[in-house]
Amino acid sequence: MQTTFTPEQLKDPAIQRSNQILRSCVHCGFCTATCPTYQVLGDELDSPRGRIYLIKDMLENERDPDEKTVKHIDRCLSCLACMSTCPSGVHYMHLVDHAREYIENKYKRPLSDRALRWVLARILPYPTRFRVALLGAKIGRPFARFMPDPRLKAMLEMAPKSIPPVSRNDDPQTFPHEGAKKMRVVLMTGCAQRALNTDINDATIRLLKRHGAEVVIPEGQGCCGALTHHMGKTEESHATAAKNIEAWYAEMQKDGLDAVVINTSGCGTTVKDYGHMFRDTPLAEKAKAVSEIAKDVSEVLMKLDLPEGGAAQMTVAYHAACSLQHGQQIKTFPKDLLKKAGFTVVEPADPHLCCGSAGTYNLMQPEISKQLKDRKVKTLEAKSPDVIAAGNIGCMMQIGSGTQTPIVHTVELLDWAAGGPMPKAMTDQPQIPDIPILR
Repeated sequence: MQTTFTPEQLKDPAIQRSNQILRSCVHCGFCTATCPTYQVLGDELDSPRGRIYLIKDMLENERDPDEKTVKHIDRCLSCLACMSTCPSGVHYMHLVDHAREYIENKYKRPLSDRALRWVLARILPYPTRFRVALLGAKIGRPFARFMPDPRLKAMLEMAPKSIPPVSRNDDPQTFPHEGAKKMRVVLMTGCAQRALNTDINDATIRLLKRHGAEVVIPEGQGCCGALTHHMGKTEESHATAAKNIEAWYAEMQKDGLDAVVINTSGCGTTVKDYGHMFRDTPLAEKAKAVSEIAKDVSEVLMKLDLPEGGAAQMTVAYHAACSLQHGQQIKTFPKDLLKKAGFTVVEPADPHLCCGSAGTYNLMQPEISKQLKDRKVKTLEAKSPDVIAAGNIGCMMQIGSGTQTPIVHTVELLDWAAGGPMPKAMTDQPQIPDIPILR
């Protein structure tokens, strides 16, 4: 794609990067075949190619964003399926992130939009605040149908039936390895996940310890910054991300680290991009060092070489989170681990399509999100699984709200197979069989 940025514009590192990305696009349109919003809406401007044209025009002409441009950029899930499909290697993620920052700085949204984004940015990244909000939403849930704004309705309906107690495993501490020591890792405990499902971190810690990893929960870590980053709130996202970088780099300097383990793939995609996000800041070197050892939990478990399990006589439908399969290009490890543990693994039709969760997308674009959820649930249930497994808390909440089939994190199944407790989501399912423990 030909661009016409001026030499003055290209002095801006963000414009330089966007110019590189735009020039790599050849208008082929392969991205439209795998874009969820284009599949649902059928509008060229709701495809990556269409959004690229809008972004190019906005940035080149230094134009104040208009309502039309903002609407179509906001409708993007950032699922990054287009990056898996693109034969030219267009790095759409960096381009749309730049566009969102530009919009945030130059476009005045309606008051209701500004208020919603302000609330989400100040609640979801903070586990204690989020717990309080979930309690309020739980009380208000019976009145959700009376809400005039579908986004408020979606926020009330998001509240789980029960809110787990705080897990002390998320407090700063070090868990010693069992048996021969194979590695020393930090576990990123996250933010929303600590309020919604504490079993995931607990299972991850047990699994890593059991197979020779010393697990550190460092002082000072917190939200990865993804939520505010995707809203274009760069200063806020960098402030929270910087705390992680400092905390993890200190552990690297202290006793060394083999990995920063992340069990929420949406966070993992952002943490692995810290090197880019902080490339022109004083934290550039530390951010690059941290991002280079950031690993999804499935990557680390593959290195730990978990033992094989017996036939479990259980069918697991694996849902591939977009942030894992497209954002991090990890497509087989979770399935390989589940198969090795003895589970029968099946995949739904169109596994590349998003479930509609996408961070806060299900709260800000509830109509489109619901269509994607319904499609994903239908394809998963068509496989008649005993349980659904995923590697991202957002996907688990989204899919779980539309099906009676229990949905759990991949590590919960692996921990159970290795001698841990049965995942709570499965304990009320009488058809779930006992399985042999890994030896």
